[in-house]
Amino acid sequence: MAATGAEEYVPATRDLGELADAAHACKGCDLYLEATQVVFGGGQRSAAVMLIGEQPGDQEDKAGAPFVGPAGRLLDRALTSAGIDRNAVYVTNAVKHFKFTRPERGKRRIHKTPSRTEVVACRPWLIAELDSVRPDVVVLLGATAAKSLMGNDFRLTAHRGEVLRFPAADGAVALDVDPQVVPTVHPSSVLRGPPADRDKAFDALVADLEVVAGLLA
Repeated sequence: MAATGAEEYVPATRDLGELADAAHACKGCDLYLEATQVVFGGGQRSAAVMLIGEQPGDQEDKAGAPFVGPAGRLLDRALTSAGIDRNAVYVTNAVKHFKFTRPERGKRRIHKTPSRTEVVACRPWLIAELDSVRPDVVVLLGATAAKSLMGNDFRLTAHRGEVLRFPAADGAVALDVDPQVVPTVHPSSVLRGPPADRDKAFDALVADLEVVAGLLA
């Protein structure tokens, strides 16, 4: 089945509950075929801060909620360290279904990065969430989330921790909101890094989130 994009499945509403319900029927790309369920965003519905990751992981796919696995717990710690109330933010992902591969004869599901086609196919859901929450600040967690909204040429390493705006026109996305945007790494990158470097990587993530806290002050 060829990917058609999610646009035809997204209802014309700003109600997050209705959007979340509708997302369960989405067949805008083929990821729904293998994933357990769609994982829509969650959190404060009028949040000042919206955090956008790449895609749900194994535990999120099973639970049906975003950022509940190891990376989510690390993100919770980083937000607390930066002085941001975790209960006052909205968290979501650029892609709403878990993409994975299995080792031959293995049962463990291993994360696989979504393709550009899959990211673009799922973007109408993300735009609908942005238009519904209308945050003051958007935090882009990782390269996939950043490229989804900033354009495919965006380089996270060159801009992490900076305060940006969404491009006025990049040929990819048109938004009816104009939040401040802070790109940073995905918390899973801290967990994947060498153990000796994790404290330093965590502190760098917290420093980026402190930029966000400063924007809210």
